[in-house]
Formats: sequence, structure tokens, C-alpha cells
Amino acid sequence: MRMLLGLLALFVAVYVAIVLLLYFGQSRLVYFPLQSISQTPAGFGLDYTSVSIATSDGETLHGWWVPVADAKGTVLFFHGNAGNISHRLDYLPMFKRLGYNTLLLDYRGYGQSSGIPTESGTYLDAQAAWQYVTEVQGITPEQIVLYGESLGGAVAAWLATHEKPSLLVLASTFTSVYDLAEELYPFLPVRWITRFQYNTLEALRSVACPVFIAHSPQDEIIPFDHGQRLYQAASEPKQFLMLEGGHNSGFIFMRPEWINTLGEFMDAHNAAAQ
Repeated sequence: MRMLLGLLALFVAVYVAIVLLLYFGQSRLVYFPLQSISQTPAGFGLDYTSVSIATSDGETLHGWWVPVADAKGTVLFFHGNAGNISHRLDYLPMFKRLGYNTLLLDYRGYGQSSGIPTESGTYLDAQAAWQYVTEVQGITPEQIVLYGESLGGAVAAWLATHEKPSLLVLASTFTSVYDLAEELYPFLPVRWITRFQYNTLEALRSVACPVFIAHSPQDEIIPFDHGQRLYQAASEPKQFLMLEGGHNSGFIFMRPEWINTLGEFMDAHNAAAQ
């Protein structure tokens, strides 16, 4: 009996230690920033300008402004939780082909941006990016497409509840950190210990602009059900594109269909493209 109680006490101690470790170290499970810039848009033959954007709380964000001639509009791009903007350059030829300027921006703590990433900080970063596009570049809200991949979808959805973009694109995005954590760690009391929300589902209920959602049934990181639930929560007009391949390969695997379907939706709901 004593041995059994001893084993039980050891189990409880280990469990509590794991819970505490995850509680205090969970930012390392959410953010995976890289500071080194591996390439620039020039590697794709694209003209661009490096920009520095000040946030309301004193951070300096690094980004690339990639213009196109006679642009239909502008894509404000929010990337996922790993790497930096130099790992998202495959999108740029697509946006150029569709006739849209692009602002690629690194959150605080990513790439050459200052600071440390936090949830509230990424929202301030998104707001600063919006101000740059509207005030510095002079782009009107009805010409701006908010595009978010994975965690960036939660950031883009948040921004869409505070501003009035022409449309919102969510690629392989989760409903919330709570929901995803419950699926990844079913043995932990994640509702009690999770300090991040990134509640895309809740934000979508307040988003008034058209919404385009893309997700793959083969997504090994964010279950397909998340994309379906986001689509159900979004108001009309909306569209869902079923991808193929994994979390980071669906866009590449289905590039032609992605470009055509997304381009038609963007043009249909972007005032400057009509």
C-alpha cells in the first residue's frame, strides 16, 4: 500500500511539474521566431522596399513593401508562428500575378523586428501595419485584403473586427488556442493554464467583410474541423477552398486552383478590381 501511495504521489508531482512547466513556458510552444533573413523578394525578380514601422508601444517592425503596376488592391500579409517573412516569399509571385501590392511584415521578435512576441503585441503590430498601408501608402480600406496563414489568421481576423478591409483570407487557421491545445494535450487542464487566446472563431462572429477560408483534410498540425467551424461562423459572402497536402504544403500542392479560386473571390469583393 505504501508503495502504491508513493507511486501515486510521484505521479501527481510529475504531473504538477509538467503543468507548471507548460504554464510558464508556453510562449515557447506558441512562437518560433527566426532572426536570420534567408532571402529577399529580389530573389524572385521582384522590386521591393524595406520598411520600418513603429508600433504604438515603441517597437520597430521590419517589413517589405512589394508594389505592382496598376494594382487592383493591396494584400496585408500576416504569417504563421515560425520563421519570418523571408520564408513566405512563395506567395509574392501569386499576388503579383493577381495584380495586388503586398506588405509582408514580421511581428515583434521575428526577423529584424524589435521586441518579444506576445498576443497583445501581435495585435498592436497588425494595427501598425494597417496604419502604414492606409496612411503612408495611401491605400483605402476597401482596397485592402487581410491575409493570414495559421496563427496569422487569428491576427488578421482580430484586425478585421477593428477595421473595414475589403475581405479576409484565412489559410490553415485554428479556431482558438484553447481548442487546439485541448486536442494536442487532452490529458492537461488547458482551459485553466492556457494564457493565450487567439480566438479566431469569436472574432469571425464580428467580422463584416467577405471571408475566404482554405484548409486541408490532411493538415497534420491544425485539424480540418477548425477550418470547417470557421467557415460556419463566418457571415455571407464567404467561400471555402478544400486544400490537399499538409499544413505547410497545401498552398504549393494546389497552386493553380488556389490562385484561380482566390483571385476570383478577391476581384469579386474588391471595389478597385471591379
